[in-house]
Amino acid sequence: MRLFFRLFLGVLGLCFLALALWPAAREAMALAAGTHSFIPLGQVAFELDPALLNMTQAGVQRHVAPWLWDDVLQPLLEQPAWPILGGLGLALLWLRPRSR
Repeated sequence: MRLFFRLFLGVLGLCFLALALWPAAREAMALAAGTHSFIPLGQVAFELDPALLNMTQAGVQRHVAPWLWDDVLQPLLEQPAWPILGGLGLALLWLRPRSR
């Protein structure tokens, strides 16, 4: 079971790192073309699943707390995607259980 958990966290961390590379690559291409702009995390989430943001907003505001969406999640979605996804991926890789 521990091996599965370690493998799962490692693969999940690598997936987040791979997701972080796509916006970073797009930003690098835009920088080379002279039209540089950071790609927000919300845009990446919308490109992956368009209904995701709407369902997440409704669920958080109705079932958790309305202030959580307005004060925490919405500003987070407006930040550049690659440092957030890359940091999350590295944190998951770092937090996985170590082999002895």
